[in-house]
Amino acid sequence: MTPPGSTCSIIFGKGLTAASPGSFESLQLTVYDIDKARADLLGRGVDVSESFHDVTGVFHHAGTNGRVDGPAPEHADYGSFAAFSDPDGNGWLLQKTKTRLPGR
Repeated sequence: MTPPGSTCSIIFGKGLTAASPGSFESLQLTVYDIDKARADLLGRGVDVSESFHDVTGVFHHAGTNGRVDGPAPEHADYGSFAAFSDPDGNGWLLQKTKTRLPGR
């Protein structure tokens, strides 16, 4: 599957990995417009969280401790997230990024 406008693809299917269903957490999908991406997922019946940011300003940890409701202050790139799970129970994060850092 290649998301519209993306140069990156994601593969789904049976027999692709020996990992147990639901064993992956914090898989990230970087999106330009987190509100639009969230609305699209909701429209497809996905239970996706409201936008949040981390109390430290950087969200790179497991669990929900330190989550603050709402987008990152000043809508900073790399700082706003929304969470959802796929049908197997794997955890995904949308991460808002409008301007990529050099080299990314």
